[in-house]
Amino acid sequence: MKHLVLNSLAALLAATVLNLEAAVAADDVLQQVDPFIGTGYHGHTFPGATTPFGMVQLSPDTRTSGWDACGGYYDADTEIWGFSHTHLSGTGIGDYGDVLMMPFTGDISIGSGTPQNPDYGYRSSFDKKNQFATPGYYRVRLDRFQIKAELTATPRVGVHRYTFPKATLAGVVVDLKHSIQNREILAAEIEVLNDHEIAGWRHVRGWAQNRWIYFHAEFSQPFTAELFAADHRQDGQSSVTGTNVKARLTFATAEAETVLVKVGLSHVDRAGAEKNLRAEAPGWDFDGIVTQAAAAWTKQLAQIQVKGGTADQRKVFATALYHTAICPNLASDVDGRYRGLDQQNHQDTNYTNYTVFSLWDTFRAQHPLYTIINPDLDQAWIRSLLRKHDEGGILPMWELAANYTGCMIGYHAVPVIVDAYVKGLRDYDLNKAMDAVLFASQYDDQKPIPYNSDDVRARLMPKAKLYNATQGFIPADLENKAVSKALEFAYDDWAIATLARDLGRAETAQEYFKRAGYYRQYFDPQTGFMRAKISDGKWLEPFAPTDSNHNRGEYVEGNAWQWTWFVPHDVPGLIALFGGREQFVAKLNELFSTSSKLTGKEISSDITGLIGQYAHGNEPSHHIAYLFNWVEQPWRAAEIVHQIMTEFYLATPAGLIGNEDAGQMSAWFVLSALGIYQVAPGDPRFSLGRPLFDEARVALPGRKAFVVRMKNGAANHPYVQRVTLDGEPLQTPFVTYADIMAGKELVFEMGAEKTVYWNAL
Repeated sequence: MKHLVLNSLAALLAATVLNLEAAVAADDVLQQVDPFIGTGYHGHTFPGATTPFGMVQLSPDTRTSGWDACGGYYDADTEIWGFSHTHLSGTGIGDYGDVLMMPFTGDISIGSGTPQNPDYGYRSSFDKKNQFATPGYYRVRLDRFQIKAELTATPRVGVHRYTFPKATLAGVVVDLKHSIQNREILAAEIEVLNDHEIAGWRHVRGWAQNRWIYFHAEFSQPFTAELFAADHRQDGQSSVTGTNVKARLTFATAEAETVLVKVGLSHVDRAGAEKNLRAEAPGWDFDGIVTQAAAAWTKQLAQIQVKGGTADQRKVFATALYHTAICPNLASDVDGRYRGLDQQNHQDTNYTNYTVFSLWDTFRAQHPLYTIINPDLDQAWIRSLLRKHDEGGILPMWELAANYTGCMIGYHAVPVIVDAYVKGLRDYDLNKAMDAVLFASQYDDQKPIPYNSDDVRARLMPKAKLYNATQGFIPADLENKAVSKALEFAYDDWAIATLARDLGRAETAQEYFKRAGYYRQYFDPQTGFMRAKISDGKWLEPFAPTDSNHNRGEYVEGNAWQWTWFVPHDVPGLIALFGGREQFVAKLNELFSTSSKLTGKEISSDITGLIGQYAHGNEPSHHIAYLFNWVEQPWRAAEIVHQIMTEFYLATPAGLIGNEDAGQMSAWFVLSALGIYQVAPGDPRFSLGRPLFDEARVALPGRKAFVVRMKNGAANHPYVQRVTLDGEPLQTPFVTYADIMAGKELVFEMGAEKTVYWNAL
């Protein structure tokens, strides 16, 4: 039985990694990861080379348009356009795809070609049988050119190795027009520095409206350069600037000759890109960089070791842990310089800047996971969020490349900060944190927000905040997505109140605890759903709980069935609204057993992974199964959580039931496979489900380990009979963060009976 253990790191580090499959097979941690999981269906992941939380994500691009282009690569595609250096992991909106490079042979056009006419440009078909990926490394054979392309990365540098056939004309195209989702290139430049080096930059308006990226590339082979603007060759020039700039760098190759390319990136300037390149990839040891990346991933993934389960379950688990470690991304140069949210360059060698904060998603499970496996990193992310508050004026909702996108709703940097605080993780300015979380909840239409459109400003400062504060509710005839915003505001306000109380701000705590209860007025006891009210206090009509009107109705990416349960901070209060435990249980079971039919004008494509009307493919549902613990039906929680883990997480490209969402979908699986889930970050209790593996060992700071064991976990023993913590029977279906971090042992004893184990000891 394979274990996720650090079997042979010393041997791996000593290897030259000429045969990557053999090298990976020597280490179970890397062998278990399949970077292609999530590249099909709507997972939107990418399979290319990156390092844990690195700046570079060097990966093949197979499409640029449509929802399933968000990761740049889609499993159904059969052509590769090239290899770009930045990618988002599992998002529902696309951006990036910077500095595309594509090797070629023959006299190819500078265009990318089309599916109808692929030979026009530089794209190539490929066969998935000739493709391989492991953490930090990707390889494919480009059929059209008979070139083997290999990719690896350091945190700030992408490294290519191309093995060419014999060719009198071969080379590499560099395309700065290419982008994922075809974003607007405001300006770009390529400069030929000598016959081995080029450098450049581009300024992009997309999801991030004011994005700058710089690069410095060095080739192992001397080249002859041709520069193009608007697909017209610019003879006699050493640099070219415009909105559509490209380069064709050519040379001759012998049979099986290798050409290497190193590309340093920076968000600051070209000098920063070059400095990053020189610092992290000074030589031409491609295999050595693969080994370094493998070592970084081995260390990252060995933090949780599991035994038992099936081979596919271990693969899904390892890949899920891998996906939780791709972003947020490093956004500081080696010299401490970074681009701030004020669109100015800063330098601070005592600070590390990060980007890609998908907070509406990741506050739920990814950040709680990292408070366990890397609390120092979680605090570094919080320091980055607070720095963004200083530079931009407000905590981000969804920050991307030094830009506010204003995407999604709520102010979920708040529970990330407060959850760390209540867990004793406080390596940041607490007074600044208090001020920042307070301002995030307030409406201010005067404070300047740097370089953002009125639309982004309106997202950061929705009038829903004003209505919530002054009227005590959000009228649906005045504000879109009113119910979802109201419920999320209530939870975030509870987190603010928790921090204020602990910091001695009694009046603020009192006010925000009151606001945390505003969710009650949206509950309609006649229908048993959270519903929208209009300005006169009446219910918005007509109403159907299965209705979804994507981003135009009362609910965000969901309907009343999915949103009624979002009161994670006050589950007893929600139960009381239903009239008590029996009524609550009946409605909760109905959620999972009713028809999955959706209705509405524009049903959200995010509603996937349906069990009844429960939708695991989107984040608002992620805590719901665990609510059964509050009404003494732990067996029902165990049934549903196990069904989700085994049916919606598969070891295939289509193995994610919805967008990966920057680590959240996978973090849910990692925690749930351990038998625990934090329903309300900010409350340091973890609700119990049922483990997936016979044993899991979580490495903790101070050389301790939190161990989860499952006894008698056969298929005919699906229910928890008894749970002990360090040998003592649990009296509630919860463990605390302190229990976990103390390195205690949690043991689930399984059996065939549906048992309320904390009352039947």
